[in-house]
Amino acid sequence: MFSVGQVADAIGVQPAFLRRLDQLDVVSPARSSGSQRRYSRDDISLIQQACTLIDEGLTLAGVRRVFELEAQVRALKAELADLKGDVRRGR
Repeated sequence: MFSVGQVADAIGVQPAFLRRLDQLDVVSPARSSGSQRRYSRDDISLIQQACTLIDEGLTLAGVRRVFELEAQVRALKAELADLKGDVRRGR
């Protein structure tokens, strides 16, 4: 788990940018017992993706929507795989 400062330094963004991503539910890191943001490697990967999308012209709201749609696609793929498994098992 990484702090706001560590992530900001590693990625080359301002800590305020990371806080804004959290406020807008684009990337919501875990919290420590003291309520400080703690970023996982997956969170950092999402932040890097967000930076790429922003560089391509998306707004933060647009990035959030892309992430939501990607999550829906993953869920639908998992559901489809389950259904295919049911069909193979003759259910």
